[in-house]
Amino acid sequence: MELDVIEQIREFNRFYTERLGLLTDRYLGSERALGPSRLLWEIDGRRDLRELQDHLGLDSDYLSRLLWDLQEEGLIRVVPHPDDGRARIAELTEAGRHERDTLNRRSRAGVVTLLGALDPDQQAALAAAQNQVRMLLRLATITIAPVAADDPQAWRCLRQYAAELATRFPEGYEQATLTRPEDMTGSLLLARERDEPIGCGAWIRLGASTAEIRHLWIDDKARGLGLGRRLLRQLETDAAAHGVDTIRLGTHHTLSEAIALYRSHGYHEIDSYSDSAYNQLCFEKHQSAPTLP
Repeated sequence: MELDVIEQIREFNRFYTERLGLLTDRYLGSERALGPSRLLWEIDGRRDLRELQDHLGLDSDYLSRLLWDLQEEGLIRVVPHPDDGRARIAELTEAGRHERDTLNRRSRAGVVTLLGALDPDQQAALAAAQNQVRMLLRLATITIAPVAADDPQAWRCLRQYAAELATRFPEGYEQATLTRPEDMTGSLLLARERDEPIGCGAWIRLGASTAEIRHLWIDDKARGLGLGRRLLRQLETDAAAHGVDTIRLGTHHTLSEAIALYRSHGYHEIDSYSDSAYNQLCFEKHQSAPTLP
């Protein structure tokens, strides 16, 4: 990454944390800083403490201190989970709900004040830019890594892939046609967001230097981020690292978004190389060196 890009991002981080008042110990005019105020919003009625910790990425000791302070203020209660004796939940008290509502009103008023000098088109442009930043940061934090051919999370994705195709193909899709673990002669890649599986793809060998990409799938909640392109590139890179210079793949004529993805990444249509009835269109790409992820 270029140094000037890094410094530009760092400068913007300093700018918005100062401009939005995130550095003060009296966030939105309350008696507390941003951290505990954010907890009130996240609890929003009641919340499992394990989910809260995972979602916010907080150290357990630090989270405990924040929760203790909120309990001392009478804003939350921490009680045993009704369905799991090993777990605890945090829930807002009446005072906590009132404080959360007050913070929400102040936050909305602050946005109105901050952006009041902008016209509607400028406000819409800012909101669109924020959405783009959010999408790119989500994409940047998603991990993609090889997993075992029988990895349970990967197979959860593969079953979802099969179920989706069964509804999209007029002729349906048989889950039994998924590549079996013992036939995974290349790599199975799994995409995760916050440790949750949200995508997968595999490549298998067709010959010494030829491979086929199969089962490229992205969960609905992660579509539109560019994750499909990133996963495709990583499959190509992984295959190239194993001596593959020719990649083939097949797809169904109903999957217009997949067809567009492959064509935009340098794949050209070829005659059928597969006996799969689902591969109604076949593509090929030559690569002389690993592509960058």
